[in-house]
Amino acid sequence: MATAALIPLARKSRDKLTVAEVCEDLQVAQSTFYEWRTKRTGPRCIKLPNGEIRVRRAELERWLDTLEDAS
Repeated sequence: MATAALIPLARKSRDKLTVAEVCEDLQVAQSTFYEWRTKRTGPRCIKLPNGEIRVRRAELERWLDTLEDAS
C-alpha cells in the first residue's frame, strides 16, 4: 500500500495515533487537522473520555486512499 511509506517504522505497531503523530506523518499543522475535523473532511477520529483524540492507523490509511489521484 502506498500510504504505508508515510508512517515511520517505529510507529507501525501502534494501532491508534495521536493528533501530533498524524500531523507529523502528513507534514501538516495541527490547526489544519482540526480544520479538516471541523469541516468533516479529515479521517474519522476517536474521542477519549479525557477529551483527547486518536486516529486508527487503518482509518488514516483508508482516508488517504480516498485522496489518491486516479490519473
